[in-house]
Amino acid sequence: MSAEPPHEQFSRPASPLGRWLRSEPTPRETLILGLMLAMIATLPVLVAAYPQMVDYPAHLARFHVMLERDHSPFLQQYYGFKWRWMGNLGADLLIQPLARWFPLETAGRIIAGLIPLLAGLGILAVEWVLRRRIGVGAVLAMTFIWSPALLLGFLNFGLSLAAALFVFAAWVLLEGKRWRAAVMVPAGFLVWVCHVSGWGVLGLMVFGYEWSRSKSWRAFLAPWPLAFPVLALLFGAGTKGLASYGYGESVPLYKWAIWKQAMRDSIEWLDYACLILVLGLLGVSAWLRRIDQRLGWGALLLLLSSFALPRHIFAGDLVDARMISTGLLVGCLALSWRVPRWVLLLAPLLFVGRLALTTQNWQRDSVETAHLLETIDRLPQGAKLATIVITERNDWHYNPQEHICGYALVRRDALVNCNFALPMVHMLTISEGGEYFRDPYHRLNHRPGQPINLLSYDPAKHADWFWYVGRNRPDKLPLRARVIAADKHTLLARLAKRPAGS
Repeated sequence: MSAEPPHEQFSRPASPLGRWLRSEPTPRETLILGLMLAMIATLPVLVAAYPQMVDYPAHLARFHVMLERDHSPFLQQYYGFKWRWMGNLGADLLIQPLARWFPLETAGRIIAGLIPLLAGLGILAVEWVLRRRIGVGAVLAMTFIWSPALLLGFLNFGLSLAAALFVFAAWVLLEGKRWRAAVMVPAGFLVWVCHVSGWGVLGLMVFGYEWSRSKSWRAFLAPWPLAFPVLALLFGAGTKGLASYGYGESVPLYKWAIWKQAMRDSIEWLDYACLILVLGLLGVSAWLRRIDQRLGWGALLLLLSSFALPRHIFAGDLVDARMISTGLLVGCLALSWRVPRWVLLLAPLLFVGRLALTTQNWQRDSVETAHLLETIDRLPQGAKLATIVITERNDWHYNPQEHICGYALVRRDALVNCNFALPMVHMLTISEGGEYFRDPYHRLNHRPGQPINLLSYDPAKHADWFWYVGRNRPDKLPLRARVIAADKHTLLARLAKRPAGS
């Protein structure tokens, strides 16, 4: 027998704190942690006076026309608005009751804050129904609440995705109940009305769940209570232009680009590193068979759909890209690891670190937005305003000022050229300004060294005011422009009236 005593003889007994950290957390503890993370997901909206989602001001402008057109002669002159049921109405419906109790900009900010909160709670609902605890997968899934889709301001899709998570949780919870179908039919319509892409996410998640249980033809029939919105699509309750693969470049290059941007925020190398980390963790978990098939099949289908789907469906942009971040969210939810407390306490670092960076960016950019909006104070009520915003192509981060002229519509009932107003597609229409007086003709993707020549900028031909927003000063302004105010990143010009007969 060896004279060397066993290792345990020299090991100090674990301290109470050490034993606590190495033991498995209780379900109640994990739920409290999850709820805390869901609540802090709203931080960017809480610290920024102006939500820094790219499309947000354009949505706010549409809400203003929708709610106030009957009370403003300028809005009646410049805009039309025709309600119709379609799969893209989430925020448009929610703003109606909120605007009765709050000013429009406050109501819009409430919606912007509700989306990350509801998405976080939806993640917790799915995890709790499946496992009766909040695990490391749900914590990592929180990282994808602030996806590129939300940073771009896809409000309706954000609401639809959150609703899809809750409805999926209800689908699992009501398994075996005869009346589940009666609940799921209106629930499916609710998700579809918010946004058709969220409805597609719900369908793939439910199919994946059912496939994991039977792997037979029954899985194809099981989601039938959610399928009724197909009738609305077939009979015209959607929008024109079913699908478009208008990439402007080769399909493989485009798909590679959107996959690289699956976690795009503000620091390119960091976003790449986070994406590699998540993909690596999912790959290792799949190899070790630590993926819950009840969610794993849905995640796989979502990620594969990003290759099959077009970029545009029902006038929605980047439909395929949305499936990547959503698939990664569901993939993280599928992680099936039981971990000690110390691992669960470290798991939120990825989410919290990225959230802190987003919050810092929003706080800084909101100050810039407030400064730019001082320009609107110089405009008369009902001004006809042509705006151009310069976005630098070499910048990795999104330009949150791209639709800033929407605030001129909200505050001055102005005619502006940054609205989503495709004829026969959007509910909002524009009565003046010409065919280029709408998104995307208000922005210019600028390459370093290129001159910024706005001499023939078409929207300026139909306006009385011109607003420029960009990092560099323009080389040439539109004809008839007389600068009223200018500083480092913006200028406002009065456009002299064109001579009669010109």
